[in-house]
Amino acid sequence: MDKLRFELSDGREILVDKKSTAGEIVKAANHSCKLPPLLIAVDGCFMELTAVPDKGGKLAIIDNSTVIGAKTYARTLQFILIKAVKDLFPKAEVTIEHALSKGIFGEIYKDSPLTHEDIVAIKRRMMEVIEENHNIIKISKSKSDAIKIFEAQGMKDKIRFLRHVPFDNLKLYCLDGLYDYFYGSMAYSTGAIYLFDLEYYKPGFLLKFPTEEDPYSIPHFVEHKKLANIFYETEQWGKILDVADVGALNDKIESGEIIDIVRVSEALHEKKIAYIADMIAERGNVKLVLIAGPSSSGKTTFARRLAIQLRVNGLKPYPISLDDYFVNRELTPLDDNGEYDFESIHALDLKLFNEHVERLMEGEEVEIPSFNFKTGQREWVGNKFKLPQNGIILVEGIHGLNETLTSSIPKENKFKIYISALTQLNMDNHNRIATTDVRMIRRMVRDYLSRGYGGETTLKMFPSVKRGEEKNIFVFQEEADVMFNSTLVYELCVLKKYALEELNSINKSSAMYYEAWRLSSFLRFFKELDKDVVPENSILREFIGGSCFYKY
Repeated sequence: MDKLRFELSDGREILVDKKSTAGEIVKAANHSCKLPPLLIAVDGCFMELTAVPDKGGKLAIIDNSTVIGAKTYARTLQFILIKAVKDLFPKAEVTIEHALSKGIFGEIYKDSPLTHEDIVAIKRRMMEVIEENHNIIKISKSKSDAIKIFEAQGMKDKIRFLRHVPFDNLKLYCLDGLYDYFYGSMAYSTGAIYLFDLEYYKPGFLLKFPTEEDPYSIPHFVEHKKLANIFYETEQWGKILDVADVGALNDKIESGEIIDIVRVSEALHEKKIAYIADMIAERGNVKLVLIAGPSSSGKTTFARRLAIQLRVNGLKPYPISLDDYFVNRELTPLDDNGEYDFESIHALDLKLFNEHVERLMEGEEVEIPSFNFKTGQREWVGNKFKLPQNGIILVEGIHGLNETLTSSIPKENKFKIYISALTQLNMDNHNRIATTDVRMIRRMVRDYLSRGYGGETTLKMFPSVKRGEEKNIFVFQEEADVMFNSTLVYELCVLKKYALEELNSINKSSAMYYEAWRLSSFLRFFKELDKDVVPENSILREFIGGSCFYKY
């Protein structure tokens, strides 16, 4: 048979020649969506528009109103930015660094400091590249040939990275003579980009683009000064460790220097925790420390290590779990789907929690409730406590930064800490590792090792987890008195082994297959590191086991 049959989402069927590209199939489907097509999916298997499907099936046309499409859009836009910079400043080096307020922050290193005028010129050139509608060509190259190409283009980070690639055949992308390597899909042409913005953001730039939630507009920029500062601090840590990217990290493992990297990384964590404890002690009137952050940030271990440093300062920390202040199950608010919303702040008995904290601060004895998750009811089991004069209450939970949680407690008596795993290194200058990916891998490994959950289950749950974080955590992060970055530069080398076991078990028929493939595709670039190098008090032990603070 010389034809392939595809079933469209509207029920229509089309027949196309076997050698048709995905782009030609989209045209045959008479695609009329307002947004440019970026990819297709055949029976859930994603492919670029230059690909040639080898079988028919259920056809989905992917644009940037989807998570995968939005990532493809952003990746293509970054390539256009790099091309524009190289056209204007041939010897310049572009680094794509981290997410910031729904955009991407990066820097441009050239002979003279970057200016507002430079950004205006780069944006103008990007618009020209888009209007010229250049095809983005995917080319197969041997590793040795790819290294020669990047040597000619002066991309030392790519060469360092490729030296450790465990396979000989690579897929490069070419845009009007500029070659680059990206892990992840790319649009067929520059004309697929219809909306973006580029702004000067000292000392670099902020690249802005539509999100999958609203693909027709650029998100409003919200200043996150504290978050920007913690990213700057993380950049300085990278310089201390002399690990700029994955290639440099792999070099350290090969040379045997990784043990020192582990020790210094952990020492940087300990020094920052001690600094936070000093801040709390120096204020003199803090009685309540609130610790909040997204899933798999290492909040529990951080709280235990902070408690030790507070004791060094002569304070006696006492932990209170917000879980024990859940309202009885039947009083739990419902979400839009009519399900119990346990992440809502109103799933907690705010009145009782505030009353107990106030009484403890006044030196009274309080009986702390215990919540029975099996029955869904609060129980009183005689857990009485009185805070000593030098006592301090530690509360860990997703709502810690929300002033509603502790509305009756004076601000001068509170100290708020935001903790998250903010990526410390990237694959190379142009391929960043998303903070969300690191936390997802952490959670997958912990779920697998401690709870017996498969990787597929974790991946399915994570979008819901992220929505809860957007609603309950990220909007309050600038309320924190201090931020702590819990990522460790070496951690993916340790997590790799366990994560790949789970990711590789997800088969092609799963809706999570593409996400599993994407995560495994960048994990394989890390050299493995045995978990025995990880200290027993490390935040990483919260996910791989063997922590001195608790067992699983």
